[in-house]
Amino acid sequence: MILALSVLITFLLVMNIIQYVSRKKINNHLHEISEKLAEIIEHKTAEKVLLQTDQHSIQFLLIQINRLLAYNQKVFADYASTKDSLRKMISNMSHDLKTPLTVILGYVEKLKLDDTLSEDEKEKAILRLHEKVVGLISLLNQFFDLVKIESDDYMIPLSKISLNEICRKNVLDYCDLLLSKGLQVEIDIPDRNFYILGNEHALNRILSNLISNSIRYGSDGGVFGLTLREDKGSIAVEIWDKGKGIAEVHQDRVFDRLYTLDDARNPQFQGSGLGLSISKRLTEAMNGSIHLRSKPFEKTAFICIFKQMIY
Repeated sequence: MILALSVLITFLLVMNIIQYVSRKKINNHLHEISEKLAEIIEHKTAEKVLLQTDQHSIQFLLIQINRLLAYNQKVFADYASTKDSLRKMISNMSHDLKTPLTVILGYVEKLKLDDTLSEDEKEKAILRLHEKVVGLISLLNQFFDLVKIESDDYMIPLSKISLNEICRKNVLDYCDLLLSKGLQVEIDIPDRNFYILGNEHALNRILSNLISNSIRYGSDGGVFGLTLREDKGSIAVEIWDKGKGIAEVHQDRVFDRLYTLDDARNPQFQGSGLGLSISKRLTEAMNGSIHLRSKPFEKTAFICIFKQMIY
């Protein structure tokens, strides 16, 4: 009996010692974690809290803390990216609004102050003024369209649509412009209908944006092409040309809002930098994707890929 009691007392003492040592280890670990977190917060680094321990509770805590730190770093990076994108967007938007407004003001002042203008000169100035106002309204409409498309609650009605007819219609719409540019036109649209779950209005706008973009920037290659094909259970629409293309440094950003290449801001170009952004959002709204492949003066292609419907 005395031996059993002695063993029990010894066991309890050992357990108390173990618990004391364990609590001390935990407290030490918590102190180290606290200091490391304070350092990370103070210096705003992307470090993680690393600590060797055999305490399961501390291990679990470290995992959750590092997950939180990783999430916080992503939020910060996204915020910085959004802020930079917004700054550039406002800068580009200001440029695209200021230029036509300056021209409009110039024509208005000329009409108002110059009494020596002939009727023919006045008519030409009014026509030019009208063109600039229409262009400005178009730019504003595109901007508001993009804001609407990017809203969380934006949805478009989808139905079974033949891409073949949509492609033919859009090429015909640009036929006169293609011929006036002296471009060789290469169209490959199969007779067999390819169906997708899409929206006719959205598809027309996507193709119109891509075709006009190809004509505007790719005419120096002398060729315009549109190809419709099956692609591993999907349907691909490829609009291509052999023009100067898009340098690799720009390719990741061409779908950004209001992002244009430097020469797109020359007077001979009329790009707003919104067409490709709108095309991307509309394609994604139909559960599709859009891609760019470009090798200057070899082939520059925008490819829209949609899931094929087979009935």
